[in-house]
Amino acid sequence: MDNQLNINTFTPPLSNKAIIGKKQRSSNLELYRIICMLMIVAHHYVANSGLATADGPIAIQPFSPNSIYLALFGAWGKTGINCFMLITGYFMCTSKISFRKFLKLMLQIYFYKLLIYPIFIISGHETFSITSFIKLLMPVSGFGPNNFISCFIAFWLTIPFWTILVQNITKRQHQLLLVLLLTCFTLLASVPSFEVSVNYITWFGVIFLIASYIRLYPSPLLNRKHLWGWLTLVSVLLALLSVLIMTKLSVFRYRFLEDSNKLFAVLVSVTSFLWFKNMNIKYSKIINAFGAGTFGVLLIHANSRVRPWLWKDLVDCVGHYALPLGELILYSVCVVLAIFVICNLIDQLRISTLEKWFFKWYDKKYADRAEAFVSRIINGKQKANL
Repeated sequence: MDNQLNINTFTPPLSNKAIIGKKQRSSNLELYRIICMLMIVAHHYVANSGLATADGPIAIQPFSPNSIYLALFGAWGKTGINCFMLITGYFMCTSKISFRKFLKLMLQIYFYKLLIYPIFIISGHETFSITSFIKLLMPVSGFGPNNFISCFIAFWLTIPFWTILVQNITKRQHQLLLVLLLTCFTLLASVPSFEVSVNYITWFGVIFLIASYIRLYPSPLLNRKHLWGWLTLVSVLLALLSVLIMTKLSVFRYRFLEDSNKLFAVLVSVTSFLWFKNMNIKYSKIINAFGAGTFGVLLIHANSRVRPWLWKDLVDCVGHYALPLGELILYSVCVVLAIFVICNLIDQLRISTLEKWFFKWYDKKYADRAEAFVSRIINGKQKANL
């Protein structure tokens, strides 16, 4: 068998030192993480602002220079999600899953939910109701196409099972499974009139298989930086060309980019991931700090309450549509960068204060016992002393 590790991903309790000890993340993939989030913010500039609605300026004037620019500028949201999940899969497929990691994720999510809601109540942007408060307390709100965070939570809980799968099948079986799934969910989805519906949780599993294959089976081909750099450029140019052609044909412009499973969303994400993975970028404290805050950027600016206020009231993307093209480019780029930096700094502040303080207390008092308790539930091990 090519690869059969037989590793039980639900690990026994770790010592405090093992939990606290962290390896420095390489800055190449942290830089990639930053770029991914910038792509997602740029997508939201167009998709959440009213620019791309049926009665929005892009639809009314699809061939104007401003519309073409904005269509290309905002084309990369679903690609960015793929890139983000490739990083997650690449690191997690060989990591030991712990309750501490899940607790850290949920505390981050709830921090912003519980912070943003009262701000919007106090400012008068929303009226308090029992129903909205109950929904706020629910960990997930649905698993539809607009529920990325809920789907991410659900998928995160399945990662140990995906890890067991990829670590106990052969390389050949891994390849065949990828071919089968990508044929069903990506290639056939590119055929006109062939209907393919994909849920994020399902698709994240496919992305996990791609990332884990890259991690578990390194090869000279996958390590050729210049090759993947050129392939990234070709993939991006083809994706841009597809948007222009679809617009010219009066077909939905994002036909090959509209969802994460679409052809160019997959090609651009995989080629760019391999390009950045092979870059030799020295450890940078600044890059890694901003990389660590990227998920916080998503939680803040993509919050369902923040989105309409941010893009329609504060930034007023539609109101700035008619700017001269050069000014529009400058305005949109600066807005995206400003939102990323501000939200990122907010999350870095949270990490360095509340999260640091909480886990200093948690690791000292409860980490070992909590890990033992969760391990006993999952693996049926000896009862933990809680």
